[in-house]
Amino acid sequence: MQTDGGPSRHTELDRHQTPGSKNSLWYWTDAKHPLRIVINYVVIVLARISPSLRLKNWLLRRIGVTVGTGVSWGLESTPDVFWPELVTVESNAIIGYDATLLCHEFLQDEYRTGAVVIEENAMVGAGAIVLPGVTVGAGAQVAANSLVAHDVPPETTVAGVPATEQLQR
Repeated sequence: MQTDGGPSRHTELDRHQTPGSKNSLWYWTDAKHPLRIVINYVVIVLARISPSLRLKNWLLRRIGVTVGTGVSWGLESTPDVFWPELVTVESNAIIGYDATLLCHEFLQDEYRTGAVVIEENAMVGAGAIVLPGVTVGAGAQVAANSLVAHDVPPETTVAGVPATEQLQR
């Protein structure tokens, strides 16, 4: 979440122009080798269905996700399949059931990539989606089913579509 007039997430994204008259998704094989995507996908599916947190962390590290100690991935949670190497989940963070960490956006004339960082002790709730270029700060909480399009400051709770700061009572 960015409310102080600072940079939005789109200034933190790398933009990649695509050729031709079709939208950028038609050119995904120019962005990543298909075999790499197949390997990433298979590993992510195995991690999504594994009840073992140790196995999930081990599998995701194999495809380039930076995973700190004590990270907990809920069942069906999904890091980016195209650019898992742009995902960092720091120590003791929780990624909830069916949450998605996206590091890419395929658009009409370009695709964009950007790192997703979930800092120490942060929590991303069930079904939440974190978009490319976003950092969820240390100790922050993202409510279930939220869409996080901007950085979340440390020790802040956000909720909604798009996610906005929730005042503590």
